[in-house]
Amino acid sequence: MTEDTPKNEQLGAFRVEALREAAKIISGDRDAQYGGPEDNFGRIAVLWSTLFGHQFTKEDVAVAMVALKLARYASKSGFQPDTWIDIAGYAGLGYEVGKNAEERAKNDQ
Repeated sequence: MTEDTPKNEQLGAFRVEALREAAKIISGDRDAQYGGPEDNFGRIAVLWSTLFGHQFTKEDVAVAMVALKLARYASKSGFQPDTWIDIAGYAGLGYEVGKNAEERAKNDQ
């Protein structure tokens, strides 16, 4: 870190702020609007599997949504805070659906 780095950035305040905002979004309104990621990503995976003739998982949906956000980010210049928060949110949801799938696989053994 340099002397030019703001003190709150040195303490990681910005990264924590982004992760908290993402957590607030994915744990609140989005669940109410679309259902939890298990249901919502499950529906999307079924639709994509039918449309593209390839079996998609719920985790694939999360990865693809991160890729969508990255593609949109690349089309503009400058800092896009909402995009970073969305990517963090999709990463959290991807982790959740992946972890749930792992747990189900363990229980099925």
